[in-house]
Amino acid sequence: MGFIQNLGPLQLVLIVVVILVLFGVGKLPQVGKGVGQAINEFKAALNKSDKEDEKKD
Repeated sequence: MGFIQNLGPLQLVLIVVVILVLFGVGKLPQVGKGVGQAINEFKAALNKSDKEDEKKD
């Protein structure tokens, strides 16, 4: 996630505006919830994979 460090405040505002235009204000909580769940599932899968690798060693 190194690309996030290169983003300035103007780029972040532009990204938020584009998201608002695409999804609208009403759907934004649903989109946020979906993204949060996806991130949590991804982290859980990574942790599971790391634990399985440790058991193999």
